[in-house]
Amino acid sequence: MCPASEVTNARAIVLLSGGLDSATVLAMARSKNYQCYALSVEYGQRHRAELDAARRVADALGAHEHRIMRVDLAGIGGSALTDTRVQVPETPQSGIPTTYVPARNTLFLSLALGWAEVIGANDIFMGVNAVDYSGYPDCRPAFIQAFEKLAQLATKAGVEGARFRIHAPLIEMSKADIIQAGLKLGVDFSATVSCYQADAEGRACAKCDSCRIRAAGFAAANTPDPTRYR
Repeated sequence: MCPASEVTNARAIVLLSGGLDSATVLAMARSKNYQCYALSVEYGQRHRAELDAARRVADALGAHEHRIMRVDLAGIGGSALTDTRVQVPETPQSGIPTTYVPARNTLFLSLALGWAEVIGANDIFMGVNAVDYSGYPDCRPAFIQAFEKLAQLATKAGVEGARFRIHAPLIEMSKADIIQAGLKLGVDFSATVSCYQADAEGRACAKCDSCRIRAAGFAAANTPDPTRYR
């Protein structure tokens, strides 16, 4: 990532789910003086509570603009997050869990890349993590590096010499470290929603993989958990 001294109101796309990690990433990008264009995606997920949270976070952290784009990943199914016939697991699973959404981060980054090219942004931020996460293949450093190479080949801007950078500042951080970093940057984690099956008011189930990882992170950070539970 570029040092703060080298960044002066450069434009950046920040993928913003409304969860703890992406809120921290938006705060990080803002702290580097990027003009942040926050992008959330309505992809057929089980609930809209995280999109409501994304709106709150984008406003609170000073995003220059916030857009919600739509992709019908429920149309292909194959995930507990998009197919109501597949139950969200409430106990740890071996291997890649059923909450993995096929092609989700590839599509999210593609949307972000398209918007970046239109507004002349060379930087895209996302909150993937390869330490405290659920084992998703599209949260690994190798995926981020591969997409960055793709961005150079797949765009008019890249062919004409623009250098796209995919920033994943949380990728090697523990959840506790992410929480501490976010608090230092003024993130209000009570406004975020991480639960895979939150209710309409954004209250968490306390049972899914995401809830367990989030709660363990606050405990490890020795910080009160502001999550609202059902």
